[in-house]
Amino acid sequence: MKRLPALISIICLITLIAAALPVLAGCGPAPSEKIRVGITQIITHPALDANRQGFIDQMAEEGFVEGKNIAYDFRNPEGDMTLAASIAQKFVLDKVDLILAIATQTAQACAKATENANIPVVFGSVTDPVAAGLVESWDKPGSNVTGISDWADVPTQVKLITDIVPNVKRLGVIYNAGEVNSKVQVDELKKCATALGIEKVVEAVAATTADVMTAAQSLVGRVDAIWVPTDNTVVSAFEAVVKMCETNKIPLFAADVATVERGAIATPGIDYYQLGRECGQVAARILQGKSPAEIPVKRVDMTKLYMNPSAAERMGITIPQSVLGRATDIVGK
Repeated sequence: MKRLPALISIICLITLIAAALPVLAGCGPAPSEKIRVGITQIITHPALDANRQGFIDQMAEEGFVEGKNIAYDFRNPEGDMTLAASIAQKFVLDKVDLILAIATQTAQACAKATENANIPVVFGSVTDPVAAGLVESWDKPGSNVTGISDWADVPTQVKLITDIVPNVKRLGVIYNAGEVNSKVQVDELKKCATALGIEKVVEAVAATTADVMTAAQSLVGRVDAIWVPTDNTVVSAFEAVVKMCETNKIPLFAADVATVERGAIATPGIDYYQLGRECGQVAARILQGKSPAEIPVKRVDMTKLYMNPSAAERMGITIPQSVLGRATDIVGK
């Protein structure tokens, strides 16, 4: 009988502990905070949008799932460089864990903003990161910035133009001279033109999307065909160039495969969604402890050959069957 009070005491103690467990659980360590990633792209157009989506999808495959353990803050300055710089500064003030900067101008803004901050920057859709001042070299970036380039082989693109329109002697190019990526491509065009039968490269510059139509119209009567590099300004207003070329029967080509769906005749190019996925692979390595300075910049292979026979017809030409047979994707109506 003497054991009964002791037994009752034990039962009471167990009851008190059980009642206290929910309270104690609430006093334990808080769940770890989500990783915060700032994403900025210079302007809205399909290639850059695909870059962003590929990044998010790859990050999920790497175990960084939006809404679960990672949060994205997406900002788009729509071509306004002052706003692009402000967005970069905001990410620094917010102390995000990583920044994805899509396109050369936004990457430059983010690189500058993070010079004295311990925030890694992964860029995507940058043609020449060395010329843009983003990295010391392709193999050894040397700082907090690295990423994936959308370098397109310009001679291969020009060769396709001459395969489809053999009589091209004067090739027009529309671009924003303020975009380093575009200047690099135009320089490449000038280097390879003569060897590919192009006698003259005729330039038309557009500083803003509002200038694109005027720049395109300035080429009427002066060129046999037009080529547009991966220029964010011109691609954002690409429909204006398409309309002008259809009206004046000028064959139009471009470096971005998405522009073929929008009315260009053809291009060999890269898959920007795949480029975004490779950006995601780089970001995952960094978040897992790898230094950006030690991750070489990679170029995405040109695996696509888009053709739009209907666009060609509207511009007064027919794609030779021997060339059309090489297409990986035939688009258009």
